[in-house]
Amino acid sequence: MLNIKKYAAIDIGSNAVRLLISNIVEEENKPTRFKKSSLVRVPIRLGADVFVNEKISKKNEQRMLDTMLAFKLLIQSHGVVKYKACATSAMREATNGQTLTNKILEHSGLQIDIIGGEEEAAIIAATDLDSYIDANKTYLYVDVGGGSSEFSVIHNANKIASESFKIGTVRLLNDMVKKEAWKELENWIKTNTSMYDKIEVIGSGGNINKIFKVSGKALGKPLSYFYLTSYYNMLKTYSYEERISVLDLNQDRADVIIPATRIYLSAMKWSRAKDIYVPKIGLVDGIIKSMYNDTVSSHSKLK
Repeated sequence: MLNIKKYAAIDIGSNAVRLLISNIVEEENKPTRFKKSSLVRVPIRLGADVFVNEKISKKNEQRMLDTMLAFKLLIQSHGVVKYKACATSAMREATNGQTLTNKILEHSGLQIDIIGGEEEAAIIAATDLDSYIDANKTYLYVDVGGGSSEFSVIHNANKIASESFKIGTVRLLNDMVKKEAWKELENWIKTNTSMYDKIEVIGSGGNINKIFKVSGKALGKPLSYFYLTSYYNMLKTYSYEERISVLDLNQDRADVIIPATRIYLSAMKWSRAKDIYVPKIGLVDGIIKSMYNDTVSSHSKLK
């Protein structure tokens, strides 16, 4: 007996907004499969408004309304039976964040849940990490976003510690991360990893995915600290325009990729990790899995 249904996950981040539509394939006597059907990304960069002016601009409010309406139509066209939309750092810090979610509900019928950093880290940890990790090893899982980054220590397949820090790519671009924040992150990583002899980092986020793709490495093979350091130093020798024209990066990736790489390298240095694995998973994947397991609230009908 084969049963296939579609779920949708929306991640409203500080750098971009993403819609993932996933096929949930249930077959008798076989594990459930989650197959990506469609992934749409719109680089609205809400964090550039919020982290500087504390509110979302009129222009980006309208872009959000347009994007959510487009997402609603895609969700309907795909025949999605369950969805969840999560807004993270930028929306939760914007003085008009809740007002915008109300406008989106009225305009498109999509209900947006503004989630905290702890819930965000928990949802990300609910991804298919178990299929990528060795139960006998210890990992530091690092998810880098525009407004915040989430860190989890996983030992013998169990999550030991998890924390969200307001150190993200858009904040760093706007020079809004103080030395104290870096020191707090360094202390947290060292405190939670120092008791283990060997740590490996698992990285998620669009920037590390791009770096992994450029590396030409086979899926499942790690990037070394040396490779990431070399790539980071190479990026810094190019101007923003050259990163677009010469390195063929998208304009919304060409600036944030440098601060993102700095975060991954810092995590590797402080945890003494020599390798970083890139399984290409993130918040939207975690939302899909969490909906299936009924560990988060979700919606089956558009308003």
